[in-house]
Amino acid sequence: MLQEISIKNFAIIDELELPLDQGLTVLTGETGAGKSIIIDAIHLLVGGRGSAEFVRHGEKKAEIEGLFYLDTALHPCYAKSQQFGIDIEDGMVVVRREISVNGKSVCRINGKLVTIGILREIGSTLIDIHGQHEHQELMNDSLHLTLLDQYGGKDIQKALQSYQEIYSEYDQTIKQIKKLNENEQEMAHRLDLITFQINEIQKADLKLGEDEALQEEKRKLHNFERLFESLQTAYTSLQGESRSLDWTGLAMSHIETAADIDNRYGKLSESVSNAFYLLEDVIHNVRSELDSLEFEPQRLEFIEERLNEINSLKRKYGSTIEEIVTYGAEIEEEIETITNRDSYINTLQNKQSSLEKDLSLEANNLSSIRQKWAKKLTKQIQEQLKELYMDKTTFQVNFLNESTHPPKFKRDGVDIVEFFISTNPGEPLKPLSKVASGGELSRIMLGLKTIFSKHQGITSIIFDEVDTGVSGRVAQAIAEKIYSIAHNSQVICISHLPQVAAMADDHLLISKKTQKGRTSSSVQLLKDSEKINEISRMISGVEITDLTKEHSKELLQLANSIKNN
Repeated sequence: MLQEISIKNFAIIDELELPLDQGLTVLTGETGAGKSIIIDAIHLLVGGRGSAEFVRHGEKKAEIEGLFYLDTALHPCYAKSQQFGIDIEDGMVVVRREISVNGKSVCRINGKLVTIGILREIGSTLIDIHGQHEHQELMNDSLHLTLLDQYGGKDIQKALQSYQEIYSEYDQTIKQIKKLNENEQEMAHRLDLITFQINEIQKADLKLGEDEALQEEKRKLHNFERLFESLQTAYTSLQGESRSLDWTGLAMSHIETAADIDNRYGKLSESVSNAFYLLEDVIHNVRSELDSLEFEPQRLEFIEERLNEINSLKRKYGSTIEEIVTYGAEIEEEIETITNRDSYINTLQNKQSSLEKDLSLEANNLSSIRQKWAKKLTKQIQEQLKELYMDKTTFQVNFLNESTHPPKFKRDGVDIVEFFISTNPGEPLKPLSKVASGGELSRIMLGLKTIFSKHQGITSIIFDEVDTGVSGRVAQAIAEKIYSIAHNSQVICISHLPQVAAMADDHLLISKKTQKGRTSSSVQLLKDSEKINEISRMISGVEITDLTKEHSKELLQLANSIKNN
């Protein structure tokens, strides 16, 4: 849930700290007071499109910060955050967004800088915002299949995954056949090119690690003089008259004499003797290295030419020898495929036919499971619509599968799903987008949301004036439906309906005032007596009478009765 939001220098909001609670929170107020601005701020907080126009006039930047609490370790936000390397401790997620006057946006989640794309992905697991424009989701029939699959949950997902595993192989096979059937002239040009490339790579006879070994040898040859001089100086320092070995031998002789007199010096004598013989070995090895050193200018020239050849291949075919060899193997296989094109096409076409049979079985199974869930969804939506006084409305999930042979396989199956509806008895079922009015769409959306909120992990839902265009008993039904959704999710709702306001667990009044020539919005959590006045204003407008106050009290009493039941 969204526990608290802080808004600063955003549109007409100067500075606002807004704590929020579980259940249903309703925001009311005069038109233009800033209700939708608060929703706009929340929308930006979870990845909505920003603009410099949101920055309060005269300020450098707008700042929005929200604290979310995840009440379960299974919340989808954990997996999504882990995907982007964001740590969550104690179930707390702090999201911050700043929009500067030049339009630049800075986003942070738990202190880590993130892109707008990442913010949007994680934000989608935290808050679900529905406004009047969100009805377009219902109007877009291409999304109806997604809604059905979401409703079917793991049952549909399991069948869909089995289908998609085969579909991926089928799709790749189709692409391979298409590629092999491309223009013969282009294919011939391609064959000439990769034949030249494979010959160049094979002629080079590359060995893994060869370039590193050559670089090391080149370094030694470039430093031959320094190497020889160092070894020669070391040798002459150790070997010769009055050199290190002579003095060590003299020391060994005298220590041995001392050890013969006093055996306490035996170990010391042994150590000096070991040092003498070890030094003799070192001198012998240095002499051997000096004798073996030989400067080969031709070898250095060969190494440089070979490295130039390898670097030339790297520029063309890969940044390492391993990548060049891998590319060579790939084009060698491609040459084989192009050379034996007809045979490969025949093999792939046989594979395609085999995969189509498997796909048909999986698609039929997926369709069957979807139809089972479509019946359940239809029944549940009918029940929801009945509660919203649309009991004469008929709803149906239609499957509009194309009768082609073989079926037109798509990534999500062969099904084309569209929601159909008839709002009046005797009228035929028609696509939802063509027959439903704004008020009807609001009720249908609420009915769907009541169902889907139980299947989603999102714990905060925002309704922005989705109750527009309804009144009377329908308004009361919508109020009760919104409240029922708040049993499974935190719900924040902007409303002009007194029935919805009466059902609120928390009622926030948004108002604006002008000081020193500047307008700003403020938020007030209403007490019971203040709720009566605000609901009365919503009922009657400007003038509040005793009658409207009594009506307000009745609405609140009815709401409490419904809540208690």
